[in-house]
Amino acid sequence: MSKFKKGDIVGRISYNKDVLFEITKIIKTSNHKQIMILKGITERIEADSPEEDLEIMDKRIVQERMQKLEAQMLHRIEECVKDPKYCICEAKKLFGFRQERSSNIASTGRILHLDGDKRYSEKSMKYYRSLGLDAIVKNVPEYKQAQVVRSLLDRYDPDILVLTGHDGMIKKGTGFNDIYNYRNSRHFINTVNEARKWNSHGKDLAIFAGACQSYYEAIMSAGANFASSPR
Repeated sequence: MSKFKKGDIVGRISYNKDVLFEITKIIKTSNHKQIMILKGITERIEADSPEEDLEIMDKRIVQERMQKLEAQMLHRIEECVKDPKYCICEAKKLFGFRQERSSNIASTGRILHLDGDKRYSEKSMKYYRSLGLDAIVKNVPEYKQAQVVRSLLDRYDPDILVLTGHDGMIKKGTGFNDIYNYRNSRHFINTVNEARKWNSHGKDLAIFAGACQSYYEAIMSAGANFASSPR
C-alpha cells in the first residue's frame, strides 16, 4: 500500500524538492505501480511522478515557504500602494498610508479572472480586494474555461480577462512545438479563441492567459482571426 494519499504536500527528490506540490490524483499502472498527479502550491505547475521520487514535506517547511511567499506578495502590494500613479483605492489605509487625491491616479477597468485552482482563486480575490480592484474571480477547471467564458463575458462585460491555472510539459526538453506535450495549454488556447469571438463585437478586451511552462507562443497567436473582425 502506498504511503501517499490525495492531499499530501510533497517534493520531488530528483529536483531537490524545489517546488511544493499537492497530490491531486493517484493512478495505478498496469505493472501495479502508482503515478502521482501533482499540482504546485507555490508554482503554477502540473506534473506527474512515480511515488519513489516523492517525499512528504515537513509541515514546518511548508509553513515557512508559504509565509515567505505571502510576505513577498504583501511587499509587492505595499510598493504598489506607495506609488500614487497606481493607488486607485482604499488600499493605502490597509498599510497605514494617508489617502490623498491625485490627478495622476489611474483608473482600471473591470477584471474577469478564471482560475483552475480553488486555492489560487481565493488568493487572487484576496489580493484584488487589497488593491481595491474591480475584479470577479471564478474557480473554473482549465478544460471547462472555454465552455463558459463567453457567457461570463456577456454577464460581467469586463475590460480585462485573466485565464490561469496549472500547466507543464509532459516530456521535458522535447516537443516544444507540440501542443499535446503541454498539459493545459490547448485549453487556454481554446478559451482565448472563444474570448476573441466575443471581443470581435467591438469590445477592447485585454487578455492575459497561461501558467508556468505554458506554450505561450501558441496562446498569443490564439484568436488572431477574430481580434480584428469588424463589429
